[in-house]
Amino acid sequence: MRGILNFLGVKGFAVLIGLGFAFVLLFSFIDTLGSEAAEKSAEYALHKEAREAHLPSDGPLGRFDNAQLQRGLQVYKEVCAACHSLKYVAFRDLTALGYSDAEVKAIAAQWAIETPSINPETGEAATRPNLAADRFPKPFANDVAARAANNNAVPPDLSLITKARENGPAYVYSLLTGYGQQPDPAALADHPEFATPEGLYYNPYFPTVNLAMAPPLTADGQVTYADGTTATVDQMSKDVTAFLTWTAEPKLQARKQAGLAVIGFLIIFIALTWGAYKSIWRDIKYQQ
Repeated sequence: MRGILNFLGVKGFAVLIGLGFAFVLLFSFIDTLGSEAAEKSAEYALHKEAREAHLPSDGPLGRFDNAQLQRGLQVYKEVCAACHSLKYVAFRDLTALGYSDAEVKAIAAQWAIETPSINPETGEAATRPNLAADRFPKPFANDVAARAANNNAVPPDLSLITKARENGPAYVYSLLTGYGQQPDPAALADHPEFATPEGLYYNPYFPTVNLAMAPPLTADGQVTYADGTTATVDQMSKDVTAFLTWTAEPKLQARKQAGLAVIGFLIIFIALTWGAYKSIWRDIKYQQ
């Protein structure tokens, strides 16, 4: 009996220690959440939540619209490519957008920025027309040149931007359409540190609400779409967002289809397993 009591005493003591440790962890976690929430409420006082772009690729059954992706490529080429690179995408990848091999070669050869190369005769740095196998060329030779041309800010590469940002497609779409808004005077009075400095631009969808990038899409009709679609700022923003969603995850559609096939297989497997249980193991269960 004494041994049992000793065992229960040791076990109870261990349980108390475990409960105390769990309480300390829970208290620390709640305190951390409270601190982060307070810090975020101050830092993001003027920040707005991103608005959904409602792209055809959204949702478990979503599919890319090649016509929209081609329009998005046109917006990137005529508006974004002057500052932002697309270094993880090759021209030949554009065949997935519905372009033929000949069209891809033409797009590569006619791209405004050529691929860096070496002059075989002099050994000096040179450029050459892009090939289908080349990746999209960078607009700047290095970060120093990029900063010099962009108010001391390096424009981010856009290849994976919709995966690198929280709720990426909505973030990109909201940022492109968020220029021109004015901050809430009351919120700005409470947080004067967020007043827009000279040389920066106010955009409530950017985390710190002020950024160095000037509005890239400034007016309807800035791009003349090859398919005749009316190029409003909202339409151009959605199209380039769809294109950047594709560059970040070109296999998105195939992944969704594979996921649906797996779910279908699991449903059939569960149904067959349940049927086998009902027809085979039921009698054995009753016999026992």
